[in-house]
Amino acid sequence: MEDLLFAVVVERPETTERLLLDKGYDNPEARDTVAAFGYEEHIRPIREERRKRKGGRRKARRWVVERTFAWLSKCRGLLVRYDKNPLNYLGCIQVACALLWYRRWWRLTS
Repeated sequence: MEDLLFAVVVERPETTERLLLDKGYDNPEARDTVAAFGYEEHIRPIREERRKRKGGRRKARRWVVERTFAWLSKCRGLLVRYDKNPLNYLGCIQVACALLWYRRWWRLTS
């Protein structure tokens, strides 16, 4: 977990942020690591995850990420990483995302 938190490249504001974790990180070592990085941990118990909300069911946030990866996996150049240079690979991802949004825009407007 420490390697994961060191790898964060986005600058975060000075305010305390909550780090949402699942039950797999509910141990003293993970809690100490999270506190050392200045986050406030929020570990939801399993029984709370299964509880339904009164206002209807909310969409899981992970679905957005999984859907995006599924769309990007249709681009053969991204499916198998041929580019060794990370900047070239990042450029390919950006072009693929732009194409996805353009196709969606075209479908909605025509």
